[in-house]
Amino acid sequence: MLARVEIIAVIKEVGAEQGKNLAPLSDELGLLETGLDSLCFAIIVARLEDRLGFDPFGAAEDTRFPVTIGDFIKFYEAAAKHVGA
Repeated sequence: MLARVEIIAVIKEVGAEQGKNLAPLSDELGLLETGLDSLCFAIIVARLEDRLGFDPFGAAEDTRFPVTIGDFIKFYEAAAKHVGA
């Protein structure tokens, strides 16, 4: 649950910093429909690595990449279990 709160906070922070008009965030919202671009997602992943201490994308082997906000959060939550975060 902690990852969810942190992820949503970082998404909102980066969106505001980059001047993006975010769609209302929900688990079902597609990442491509958030209003964020690839630079924003790169910043989000880097910032989450700083805050959470791991990058699930760097460690991912043969993994389906997240499509929705909910998938993105679950991806981080699953990775946190493997790194003991």
